[in-house]
Formats: sequence, structure tokens, C-alpha cells
Amino acid sequence: MLGRRFLSSIAKRNKYSSYHNHQPLIRTTKPPSSSSSSTHETVKLLSPPIIARHYFINAFRSLPLPKGQNVLCFRSFSRTASVGAEQKEGLKLLVNGGAQAQKAVGTWLFCSAAWVFSLVVLGGITRLTRSGLSMTDWKFTGTLPPMSDEEWHQEFEKYKQSPEYKRVNKGMKLEDFKFIYWMEYAHRMWGRALGVLFVLPYSYFLRKGYITVKLGLRLCSLFALGAGQGLIGWWMVKSGLEEPPSEYVQPRVSPYRLAAHLTSAFAIYCGLFWTALSVVMPEPPAESLAWVRGAAKVKRLALPISLLVGLTAISGAFVAGNDAGHAFNTFPKMGDTWMPDDIFEMTPLIRNFFENTSTVQLDHRILATASLLSVAILWLSTRKLDIHPAVRALVGGTLGMASLQVTLGVSTLLSYVPVSLGSAHQAGALTLLSFMILLNHTTRKPSLSLLKSLPAVVKSQNF
Repeated sequence: MLGRRFLSSIAKRNKYSSYHNHQPLIRTTKPPSSSSSSTHETVKLLSPPIIARHYFINAFRSLPLPKGQNVLCFRSFSRTASVGAEQKEGLKLLVNGGAQAQKAVGTWLFCSAAWVFSLVVLGGITRLTRSGLSMTDWKFTGTLPPMSDEEWHQEFEKYKQSPEYKRVNKGMKLEDFKFIYWMEYAHRMWGRALGVLFVLPYSYFLRKGYITVKLGLRLCSLFALGAGQGLIGWWMVKSGLEEPPSEYVQPRVSPYRLAAHLTSAFAIYCGLFWTALSVVMPEPPAESLAWVRGAAKVKRLALPISLLVGLTAISGAFVAGNDAGHAFNTFPKMGDTWMPDDIFEMTPLIRNFFENTSTVQLDHRILATASLLSVAILWLSTRKLDIHPAVRALVGGTLGMASLQVTLGVSTLLSYVPVSLGSAHQAGALTLLSFMILLNHTTRKPSLSLLKSLPAVVKSQNF
């Protein structure tokens, strides 16, 4: 009796439910006429996942909200979140094993991307404190740090043979040398620790069968790039241990090699971040075909702007490699003029864009300004577009981050590149690039199955 009353109450509630677009939780059918002597109805329960999904949606819709606010339809978000539980037409998942596997692999990849982010910031601090040339040798597997006074004196004697000590740090105390040595050592070991953080979970997930072939190939490529990053780093450091061509030139690493090292780090970070997003969000947020078309319009602008932001970040590596931040510490003019007279003094002409201090800083200023203006144009062009609120919020956040990054750059220049502002500016470049990656990922085209199920427009309901 109690069970029959419970089922009957659910049927009544479902009968008068306003959520008509979904099939009922319980179907009641009358017996055939031949068995009219029976007065009972046959109750057919649907599958438990359907019942749970309906109750979750109804509970979400019944939450009290301030009057006049729009509540987005929950259907596409629940579809996106649960897409890992079943294969859909036109959608190939990167992870096997369902939602729990998606969450575990996604968390691991996000942690790996965050580790690379911290490694880039630590590398910037190492460069700004002139610690990168303190270790004059390198082993792929790494070595233990000096443990005794004798070992410390041996390392210090090696450093005294380098051009940096002879021309910049002559007379340095052992305690000062220990500081720059520990900075470089921490940077190298932090990079090696990333390899351990990557390989061990990868082996575990591969053994569990979570990693698909497509994801496995992508992750192997990123791991190979990360392993090569150590070689690129030593190749860069080695250039700073060579005698400069002139006695009036301070020893520093090659700007080309520094740019290659930083670009490789940015590529690894972008690859990990994009892959992590693809694992946890296999479908972009979409509620209607109108919003999908709006996202496509945003994507057409976001992609070239992302390339411009990336190019600006790479030009910053040449600014660092040429110590161009210590020249022309004025803004918006460069000294007393808008454009220095010596921007094309090197031959061949192309060298000025990579080795001329004046030209390198001017290029970085122009690219940074163009990036900010481009993001502002993107924000203005999307104000009247019919797009998903998440996309609109991302565009606004990107504009705010671009403005902050330009402010950090100008402040760093006017303050003669202190370590705090210089490292914050480098972190800001990677953060702005993260916003652009997230924006491009969110505006990508949905799968065919999701497109077929979307309505033409979103029907929002006010409470």
C-alpha cells in the first residue's frame, strides 16, 4: 500500500509538472479491455538515471532566486557534464572510464599546467637576479648540491672562471654566491620534479585504461618537448659562459636562445592547459543555435588576437635577452622622442628586430599596445552579439587582464625593472595567454549530436 501511494504521488506530481520537454518519470497504463474486471493500473518505472536526472533538474529550478533574474536552462550544462558517461555521435572523448576518470585525468593535467606556470615564474626570477649563470656545468639527471664548505669553495672557484664573475660580480662573497647558486639549482630541480609529476600519474592512468590513443600521443609529444626543454635551457646557459666579443659588453645569454627557451615553456603550458580543458569539458557550453553562431563569430576574432598576444610574449623574451628594459625608462615617449634614431643602425636590417636594444623595446611597445586595442575591439564587437554568458564573461575578463598586463609592463619599465614587477609582468603574460586559450576553447564548435538537439533560441524564465 505504501509503495503504491508513493508511486501514485510521483505520477501526480509529474502530470502537473511544467517541465514538459522531458519524458515522464513514471508511465501508467490501463489494462486491456479484456481484463476489465481488474481495477488496478500497471505502473512502469523508467530507468534510475532518468529519474535522478529529472529530480536534479527540478531541484535546481526550484531554488529561490531574486526576482527578475534569468535562470539559464540547465539542460546543456547537464549534457556537457555527463557526456563522459556515454559516447555521442560526432564526439570522441579523450578519456575512457566515465566521469570519475575524466575528473582524475583533468585534475592531473591542470596541476601539471600550474607546475609549468610556476616554473616560468621561477625562471623569470632566476634571470632577474642574475642567477642563471651560477652553475657552470649540467647533467641531465641532475646532481646533489654542495654539502660541505670544501664543495662550496670548489663550485665558487668554477664560477670565478666565468665571464660574469670577471666583468660583473668580481669580488663577490661566498654567501652571495650561495644565493644565486640556490636560485638556479631550485629552477633546474623544479623542472626535473615536473617530469616525475607527469610520468608517474601517466603510467597509472595508462595502466587503468583511461588514456585513449589520441590523448596518449598528445601527452607523449608534450613530454618529449618537456624533456628537450632541459637541453634547450643548458644550450641557453652555455651561451652566457662564453667570452663576449668586446670587453665593454656584459656577458649574457643569447637572446635567440632565451626566446627559444621561453617559447618552448609557453608551448608546453598551452598544450597542457588546452588538453586539460578538452578532458573535463568535451563539449563547449551551448544552449541554442543562436549562441553557437555567436560563439563562431567570437572565435573568428579571438584566434588572430591569440596569435598577436603570443607574438607579444615572445617579443618580451628578446627584451629580456637584450636587457632592453633598462633602456628608455620613460613612457609613452622613448627618452625625448617617440622613436629613437638608431633603430636601424645594424646590418643586415633584420638584426635590429632581435639584437638592437632600441628596436626591440619599440617593437614590444607596439605589439603590447596592439594587443590591448585588439582585445578592446573584441569586447566592443561582442556587446551586441547573442552569445553565451560564459563567453561574454570571458571576453570581459580578457580585457581586464590585458589592461592589467599593460599597466604592469609600464610600471616595470618606469621602475627600472625590479624583480617583483618584472616577475609579475612575466606571469601576467602567461595569464593573459591562458584567458585567450580558454576563450578559444569555449567558443569551439559543438559536436554534431549536440547541434542536432539544440533549440533555435534560448527560452529563459524569470523568477
